[in-house]
Amino acid sequence: MNWFKRLTGQREFMIGCIVLGIMVVMSFASPYFLAWDNLLAVLLGLSIEAIVAVAMTNLMVSGGFDMSVGSIVAFVGATTALLLAKGVPTVPAVLIGLAIGALIGLFNGFIISKVGINPFVATLSSLSLFRGLTLIVSRGRNISGLPDSFAAIGQAMLFGVQTPIIIAAVLIIGGDIMLRRFRFFRQSYYIGGNERAARLSGIAVDRMKVLAYMLTGLFAGLAGIVMTARLGAASMTAGTGLELRVITAVIIGGASLQGGEGSVFGAFLGSLLMALITNALTLLGVDVYWQTFVIGATLLVAVLIDQLGKTSAQAKAAGAAKASAESGARKSA
Repeated sequence: MNWFKRLTGQREFMIGCIVLGIMVVMSFASPYFLAWDNLLAVLLGLSIEAIVAVAMTNLMVSGGFDMSVGSIVAFVGATTALLLAKGVPTVPAVLIGLAIGALIGLFNGFIISKVGINPFVATLSSLSLFRGLTLIVSRGRNISGLPDSFAAIGQAMLFGVQTPIIIAAVLIIGGDIMLRRFRFFRQSYYIGGNERAARLSGIAVDRMKVLAYMLTGLFAGLAGIVMTARLGAASMTAGTGLELRVITAVIIGGASLQGGEGSVFGAFLGSLLMALITNALTLLGVDVYWQTFVIGATLLVAVLIDQLGKTSAQAKAAGAAKASAESGARKSA
Protein backbone atom coordinates (compact mmCIF):
# COMPACT_ATOMS: atom_id res chain seq x y z
CA MET A 1 0.00 0.00 0.00
CA ASN A 2 2.93 2.34 0.57
CA TRP A 3 3.99 2.25 -3.08
CA PHE A 4 0.39 2.85 -4.14
CA LYS A 5 0.13 5.89 -1.90
CA ARG A 6 3.40 7.24 -3.28
CA LEU A 7 2.17 6.64 -6.84
CA THR A 8 -1.18 8.37 -6.36
CA GLY A 9 0.53 11.23 -4.55
CA GLN A 10 2.62 12.12 -7.60
CA ARG A 11 1.56 15.05 -9.80
CA GLU A 12 2.31 12.92 -12.88
CA PHE A 13 -0.32 10.37 -11.77
CA MET A 14 -2.99 13.05 -11.45
CA ILE A 15 -2.15 14.59 -14.85
CA GLY A 16 -2.09 11.13 -16.43
CA CYS A 17 -5.58 10.42 -15.08
CA ILE A 18 -6.86 13.72 -16.47
CA VAL A 19 -5.32 12.92 -19.87
CA LEU A 20 -6.97 9.49 -19.89
CA GLY A 21 -10.28 11.06 -18.84
CA ILE A 22 -10.17 13.53 -21.72
CA MET A 23 -9.36 10.75 -24.17
CA VAL A 24 -12.27 8.63 -22.94
CA VAL A 25 -14.75 11.53 -23.10
CA MET A 26 -13.54 12.67 -26.54
CA SER A 27 -13.68 9.13 -27.91
CA PHE A 28 -17.46 9.36 -27.43
CA ALA A 29 -17.77 13.02 -28.40
CA SER A 30 -15.91 12.73 -31.71
CA PRO A 31 -15.35 9.65 -33.91
CA TYR A 32 -12.16 11.21 -35.26
CA PHE A 33 -10.40 11.78 -31.94
CA LEU A 34 -8.83 8.32 -31.55
CA ALA A 35 -7.99 8.04 -35.24
CA TRP A 36 -4.30 7.27 -35.72
CA ASP A 37 -3.78 10.28 -37.99
CA ASN A 38 -5.34 12.62 -35.43
CA LEU A 39 -3.20 11.25 -32.58
CA LEU A 40 -0.07 11.63 -34.73
CA ALA A 41 -1.12 15.20 -35.52
CA VAL A 42 -1.45 15.94 -31.78
CA LEU A 43 2.01 14.51 -31.06
CA LEU A 44 3.54 16.35 -34.01
CA GLY A 45 1.99 19.60 -32.85
CA LEU A 46 3.42 19.31 -29.34
CA SER A 47 6.84 17.94 -30.38
CA ILE A 48 8.47 21.37 -30.70
CA GLU A 49 7.38 22.63 -27.28
CA ALA A 50 8.17 19.22 -25.75
CA ILE A 51 11.79 19.53 -26.95
CA VAL A 52 12.10 22.93 -25.27
CA ALA A 53 10.25 21.70 -22.16
CA VAL A 54 12.95 19.08 -21.49
CA ALA A 55 15.56 21.77 -20.86
CA MET A 56 13.07 24.22 -19.34
CA THR A 57 12.23 21.63 -16.68
CA ASN A 58 15.86 21.42 -15.59
CA LEU A 59 16.05 25.23 -15.56
CA MET A 60 12.88 25.70 -13.50
CA VAL A 61 13.92 22.94 -11.09
CA SER A 62 17.03 25.02 -10.39
CA GLY A 63 14.89 28.09 -9.67
CA GLY A 64 15.14 29.90 -13.02
CA PHE A 65 13.03 30.28 -16.15
CA ASP A 66 13.51 31.64 -19.65
CA MET A 67 11.06 33.91 -21.45
CA SER A 68 13.22 34.12 -24.58
CA VAL A 69 12.92 30.54 -25.88
CA GLY A 70 10.36 31.50 -28.54
CA SER A 71 12.70 34.15 -29.94
CA ILE A 72 15.62 31.71 -29.88
CA VAL A 73 13.53 29.24 -31.89
CA ALA A 74 12.84 31.91 -34.52
CA PHE A 75 16.38 33.34 -34.59
CA VAL A 76 18.17 29.99 -34.87
CA GLY A 77 15.69 28.81 -37.50
CA ALA A 78 16.24 31.99 -39.54
CA THR A 79 20.04 31.99 -39.28
CA THR A 80 20.25 28.28 -40.15
CA ALA A 81 17.96 28.77 -43.15
CA LEU A 82 20.01 31.78 -44.25
CA LEU A 83 23.23 29.75 -44.10
CA LEU A 84 21.62 26.99 -46.15
CA ALA A 85 20.35 29.52 -48.68
CA LYS A 86 23.92 30.84 -49.00
CA GLY A 87 25.16 27.36 -49.93
CA VAL A 88 26.47 26.11 -46.57
CA PRO A 89 26.08 22.29 -46.33
CA THR A 90 23.37 20.94 -44.04
CA VAL A 91 25.54 19.49 -41.26
CA PRO A 92 27.72 22.60 -40.70
CA ALA A 93 24.65 24.85 -40.90
CA VAL A 94 22.83 22.78 -38.27
CA LEU A 95 25.87 22.73 -35.98
CA ILE A 96 26.28 26.50 -36.29
CA GLY A 97 22.59 26.93 -35.47
CA LEU A 98 22.91 24.77 -32.35
CA ALA A 99 26.01 26.71 -31.30
CA ILE A 100 24.12 30.00 -31.69
CA GLY A 101 21.34 28.68 -29.44
CA ALA A 102 23.86 27.60 -26.79
CA LEU A 103 25.64 30.98 -26.96
CA ILE A 104 22.36 32.83 -26.43
CA GLY A 105 21.76 30.62 -23.39
CA LEU A 106 25.29 31.42 -22.20
CA PHE A 107 24.52 35.13 -22.57
CA ASN A 108 21.31 34.79 -20.55
CA GLY A 109 23.00 32.67 -17.88
CA PHE A 110 25.92 35.07 -17.52
CA ILE A 111 23.87 38.23 -17.01
CA ILE A 112 21.59 36.41 -14.57
CA SER A 113 24.12 34.49 -12.45
CA LYS A 114 27.16 36.77 -12.72
CA VAL A 115 25.71 40.24 -13.21
CA GLY A 116 22.72 39.53 -10.96
CA ILE A 117 19.89 40.68 -13.22
CA ASN A 118 16.46 39.24 -12.42
CA PRO A 119 15.70 36.22 -14.68
CA PHE A 120 12.37 37.65 -15.78
CA VAL A 121 13.85 41.01 -16.78
CA ALA A 122 16.92 39.47 -18.41
CA THR A 123 15.10 36.89 -20.52
CA LEU A 124 12.26 39.28 -21.37
CA SER A 125 14.91 41.63 -22.76
CA SER A 126 16.41 38.73 -24.72
CA LEU A 127 12.96 37.92 -26.08
CA SER A 128 12.71 41.35 -27.73
CA LEU A 129 16.41 41.47 -28.62
CA PHE A 130 16.53 38.22 -30.58
CA ARG A 131 13.09 38.64 -32.12
CA GLY A 132 14.38 41.94 -33.48
CA LEU A 133 17.59 40.30 -34.71
CA THR A 134 15.46 37.69 -36.48
CA LEU A 135 13.72 40.43 -38.45
CA ILE A 136 17.06 42.12 -39.20
CA VAL A 137 18.70 38.91 -40.42
CA SER A 138 15.74 37.91 -42.60
CA ARG A 139 14.75 41.42 -43.70
CA GLY A 140 11.26 40.57 -42.48
CA ARG A 141 10.74 37.83 -45.06
CA ASN A 142 10.37 34.07 -44.72
CA ILE A 143 13.38 32.11 -45.99
CA SER A 144 12.46 29.18 -48.22
CA GLY A 145 14.09 27.00 -50.88
CA LEU A 146 15.92 24.82 -48.35
CA PRO A 147 17.67 21.60 -49.46
CA ASP A 148 15.96 18.22 -49.15
CA SER A 149 18.73 16.93 -46.87
CA PHE A 150 17.75 19.57 -44.31
CA ALA A 151 13.99 19.17 -44.78
CA ALA A 152 14.38 15.48 -43.92
CA ILE A 153 15.12 16.48 -40.31
CA GLY A 154 11.50 17.53 -39.90
CA GLN A 155 9.69 15.65 -42.65
CA ALA A 156 11.22 12.17 -42.86
CA MET A 157 9.19 9.20 -41.65
CA LEU A 158 10.40 6.31 -39.50
CA PHE A 159 7.99 3.42 -38.89
CA GLY A 160 5.17 5.68 -39.99
CA VAL A 161 6.07 8.41 -37.48
CA GLN A 162 7.49 11.82 -38.42
CA THR A 163 11.01 12.61 -37.15
CA PRO A 164 10.05 15.55 -34.84
CA ILE A 165 7.99 13.11 -32.75
CA ILE A 166 10.90 10.66 -32.56
CA ILE A 167 13.39 13.41 -31.64
CA ALA A 168 11.06 14.68 -28.90
CA ALA A 169 10.48 11.15 -27.54
CA VAL A 170 14.22 10.40 -27.34
CA LEU A 171 14.93 13.68 -25.56
CA ILE A 172 12.02 13.23 -23.14
CA ILE A 173 13.10 9.73 -22.14
CA GLY A 174 16.78 10.65 -21.90
CA GLY A 175 16.10 13.93 -20.11
CA ASP A 176 13.80 12.31 -17.55
CA ILE A 177 16.34 9.60 -16.74
CA MET A 178 19.21 12.08 -16.41
CA LEU A 179 17.29 14.50 -14.20
CA ARG A 180 16.10 11.69 -11.94
CA ARG A 181 19.19 9.49 -11.82
CA PHE A 182 22.33 11.43 -12.75
CA ARG A 183 24.08 13.04 -9.82
CA PHE A 184 25.21 16.02 -11.91
CA PHE A 185 21.66 17.02 -12.86
CA ARG A 186 20.28 16.17 -9.41
CA GLN A 187 22.19 19.21 -8.17
CA SER A 188 19.52 21.37 -9.83
CA TYR A 189 17.02 20.20 -7.19
CA TYR A 190 19.35 21.25 -4.38
CA ILE A 191 19.93 24.66 -5.96
CA GLY A 192 16.23 25.26 -6.48
CA GLY A 193 15.31 23.95 -3.04
CA ASN A 194 17.82 26.02 -1.08
CA GLU A 195 20.47 27.93 -3.00
CA ARG A 196 22.37 29.06 0.09
CA ALA A 197 22.60 25.52 1.45
CA ALA A 198 23.70 24.31 -1.99
CA ARG A 199 26.55 26.82 -2.01
CA LEU A 200 27.62 25.83 1.49
CA SER A 201 27.62 22.15 0.49
CA GLY A 202 30.14 22.85 -2.27
CA ILE A 203 27.89 22.95 -5.34
CA ALA A 204 29.09 25.39 -8.01
CA VAL A 205 25.76 27.19 -8.14
CA ASP A 206 26.67 29.90 -10.65
CA ARG A 207 28.22 27.39 -13.05
CA MET A 208 25.18 25.12 -12.83
CA LYS A 209 22.86 28.05 -13.53
CA VAL A 210 24.85 29.09 -16.59
CA LEU A 211 24.86 25.51 -17.86
CA ALA A 212 21.09 25.27 -17.33
CA TYR A 213 20.51 28.38 -19.44
CA MET A 214 22.94 27.12 -22.09
CA LEU A 215 21.07 23.82 -22.24
CA THR A 216 17.79 25.69 -22.61
CA GLY A 217 19.22 27.79 -25.43
CA LEU A 218 20.63 24.68 -27.12
CA PHE A 219 17.31 22.82 -26.99
CA ALA A 220 15.40 25.92 -28.16
CA GLY A 221 17.85 26.14 -31.06
CA LEU A 222 17.25 22.48 -31.87
CA ALA A 223 13.50 23.10 -31.76
CA GLY A 224 13.96 26.02 -34.17
CA ILE A 225 15.90 23.83 -36.59
CA VAL A 226 13.36 21.01 -36.42
CA MET A 227 10.46 23.45 -36.92
CA THR A 228 12.17 25.10 -39.90
CA ALA A 229 12.89 21.71 -41.47
CA ARG A 230 9.32 20.57 -40.87
CA LEU A 231 7.82 23.68 -42.49
CA GLY A 232 10.43 23.78 -45.27
CA ALA A 233 11.01 27.48 -44.54
CA ALA A 234 12.04 29.81 -41.73
CA SER A 235 9.02 31.75 -40.49
CA MET A 236 9.43 35.14 -38.82
CA THR A 237 6.55 34.39 -36.47
CA ALA A 238 7.95 31.00 -35.41
CA GLY A 239 7.98 30.47 -31.66
CA THR A 240 5.54 33.29 -30.89
CA GLY A 241 3.94 32.47 -27.53
CA LEU A 242 6.03 29.30 -27.19
CA GLU A 243 7.54 30.40 -23.88
CA LEU A 244 4.06 30.68 -22.33
CA ARG A 245 3.03 27.21 -23.48
CA VAL A 246 6.29 25.60 -22.35
CA ILE A 247 6.30 27.20 -18.91
CA THR A 248 2.63 26.27 -18.50
CA ALA A 249 3.37 22.64 -19.40
CA VAL A 250 6.29 22.45 -16.96
CA ILE A 251 4.24 23.93 -14.11
CA ILE A 252 1.28 21.65 -14.84
CA GLY A 253 3.72 18.73 -14.77
CA GLY A 254 4.72 19.48 -11.19
CA ALA A 255 7.46 22.12 -11.33
CA SER A 256 7.37 25.04 -8.94
CA LEU A 257 8.07 28.67 -9.71
CA GLN A 258 10.26 28.66 -6.59
CA GLY A 259 12.34 25.74 -7.87
CA GLY A 260 13.28 22.40 -6.33
CA GLU A 261 10.45 20.37 -7.91
CA GLY A 262 9.48 18.96 -11.29
CA SER A 263 10.18 16.20 -13.78
CA VAL A 264 10.62 15.94 -17.55
CA PHE A 265 7.91 13.29 -17.82
CA GLY A 266 5.53 15.55 -15.92
CA ALA A 267 6.32 18.40 -18.32
CA PHE A 268 5.54 16.12 -21.27
CA LEU A 269 2.20 15.19 -19.70
CA GLY A 270 1.51 18.90 -19.25
CA SER A 271 2.23 19.52 -22.95
CA LEU A 272 0.09 16.53 -23.90
CA LEU A 273 -2.79 17.77 -21.75
CA MET A 274 -2.80 21.20 -23.39
CA ALA A 275 -2.47 19.66 -26.87
CA LEU A 276 -5.42 17.36 -26.22
CA ILE A 277 -7.54 20.24 -24.93
CA THR A 278 -6.72 22.29 -28.05
CA ASN A 279 -7.43 19.32 -30.31
CA ALA A 280 -10.72 18.63 -28.52
CA LEU A 281 -11.83 22.25 -28.95
CA THR A 282 -11.03 22.05 -32.66
CA LEU A 283 -12.93 18.79 -33.17
CA LEU A 284 -15.90 20.14 -31.24
CA GLY A 285 -16.02 23.20 -33.47
CA VAL A 286 -15.10 25.73 -30.78
CA ASP A 287 -13.84 29.06 -32.13
CA VAL A 288 -10.05 28.94 -32.61
CA TYR A 289 -9.65 32.24 -30.75
CA TRP A 290 -10.72 30.54 -27.54
CA GLN A 291 -7.60 28.36 -27.60
CA THR A 292 -5.32 31.19 -26.41
CA PHE A 293 -7.80 31.92 -23.62
CA VAL A 294 -7.75 28.26 -22.58
CA ILE A 295 -3.94 28.22 -22.44
CA GLY A 296 -3.94 31.32 -20.23
CA ALA A 297 -6.64 29.86 -17.98
CA THR A 298 -4.71 26.60 -17.74
CA LEU A 299 -1.58 28.49 -16.67
CA LEU A 300 -3.56 30.37 -14.02
CA VAL A 301 -5.02 27.14 -12.64
CA ALA A 302 -1.57 25.49 -12.63
CA VAL A 303 -0.04 28.41 -10.71
CA LEU A 304 -2.92 28.38 -8.22
CA ILE A 305 -2.48 24.64 -7.66
CA ASP A 306 1.24 25.17 -7.16
CA GLN A 307 0.68 28.00 -4.67
CA LEU A 308 -2.04 26.12 -2.76
CA GLY A 309 0.21 23.07 -2.60
CA LYS A 310 3.05 25.18 -1.20
CA THR A 311 0.76 26.80 1.37
CA SER A 312 -0.61 23.42 2.44
CA ALA A 313 2.87 21.93 2.77
CA GLN A 314 4.05 24.91 4.84
CA ALA A 315 1.00 24.65 7.09
CA LYS A 316 1.62 20.92 7.63
CA ALA A 317 5.30 21.54 8.36
CA ALA A 318 4.43 24.29 10.84
CA GLY A 319 1.84 22.05 12.50
CA ALA A 320 4.31 19.19 12.80
CA ALA A 321 6.96 21.50 14.25
CA LYS A 322 4.46 22.89 16.77
CA ALA A 323 3.32 19.40 17.79
CA SER A 324 6.93 18.29 18.20
CA ALA A 325 7.72 21.33 20.34
CA GLU A 326 4.66 20.74 22.55
CA SER A 327 5.56 17.06 22.91
CA GLY A 328 9.10 17.99 23.93
CA ALA A 329 7.79 20.51 26.44
CA ARG A 330 5.48 17.91 28.03
CA LYS A 331 8.33 15.42 28.31
CA SER A 332 10.55 18.03 29.93
CA ALA A 333 7.78 18.83 32.40
